[in-house]
Amino acid sequence: MRITRGVTSRRRHNKLLKAAKGYRGRRNSTVKMAKQAVMKAGQNAYRDRKRKKREFRRLWIIRLNAALRERGFMYSRFIRAAEDKNVKIDRKMLSEMAINEPEAFNKVVDTVMAK
Repeated sequence: MRITRGVTSRRRHNKLLKAAKGYRGRRNSTVKMAKQAVMKAGQNAYRDRKRKKREFRRLWIIRLNAALRERGFMYSRFIRAAEDKNVKIDRKMLSEMAINEPEAFNKVVDTVMAK
């Protein structure tokens, strides 16, 4: 008597098709196409998790630079002065302060840029 592996492969195929649910065309119904689509989606997701961090940091720097320019300072000089004075507020918090708490942001800028 020969041993078949139909149950195992069907379970694996169903798992794959469940992951491809919502894809267009044959990518959600054909095992071969679904496997390619799910693998590609995984690659994109992995890459973009890294890219997302870069994009947000760029956004915070742009916002911070704009807020500092309004006050007559440059971003690069501000960051250098903040490091020299051991101000431990990251760019995310500084940009949020510049948008939502301008008074507190002005105090931080005055503290950092004071001679």
